[in-house]
Amino acid sequence: MEKNEKKTLYVVGSGPGDPELLTIKAYKAIEQAQVILYDNLINKDLLDVADENCVKCYVGKLPYGKYMPQEEIHNLIIYYCQQYDRVVRLKGGDPYIFGRGFEEWTIAKEIGVAVDYIPGISSMQSVGLSDIPLTHRGISEGVWALTGTKKDGDLSADLHLAIKSKSTVVIYMGMRKLDEIARTYVLQGKGETPAAIIQYASLPQQRQVVCEVKDLVKASQEKDLGHPAIIVIGEVVRLHKAISSSRNQLLFG
Repeated sequence: MEKNEKKTLYVVGSGPGDPELLTIKAYKAIEQAQVILYDNLINKDLLDVADENCVKCYVGKLPYGKYMPQEEIHNLIIYYCQQYDRVVRLKGGDPYIFGRGFEEWTIAKEIGVAVDYIPGISSMQSVGLSDIPLTHRGISEGVWALTGTKKDGDLSADLHLAIKSKSTVVIYMGMRKLDEIARTYVLQGKGETPAAIIQYASLPQQRQVVCEVKDLVKASQEKDLGHPAIIVIGEVVRLHKAISSSRNQLLFG
């Protein structure tokens, strides 16, 4: 199909929720958008950045609840990209980290529309706001970012490999798999590995729990944690307690 370079789909990551963590380029794309197709996880305040005449279309997916099929989202992308010059596909976190952003890139390319990918801060990076670094020299040699729910509904098989590494494990969309995650660690003799569940990491209503991985289910129930949340597993989680202790010593001697 002949390209129309005037028409562009902007695949934009809005970050982990705090509007101030939005990139400048993402802000400008929203500000100049004629159409915004937005997800459930974005901060709705970002829609106020757009022009009052901008078409705002919700295409979100509630975790394990009502959702718009991806095929229908693709159809909306095709429709709006054919009618308008600047269409923004606004996603939470980063569109290319378990956000299906590249699928939507492909759809736009197939109809000859230019695509501008604008990265966002991923939700896993926001765990640092809870005093848990993803890596730390001498403690973690890397990061495994896994999905808790593959297309077939199963937990990623890579978890078995990740457990054997000296890296931090971050699991997206895994709240329904807490029992399976814990059991996998226990069966490999790693049930006492420190873990954290963090909900709304960059927002005022942030909530979290720190526990051993074998206690993930119990800890989440005691704190009444649900979706959306990030699960972090690894020795870096212990640093959270060390940082908290240091703060208390500074404050109270």
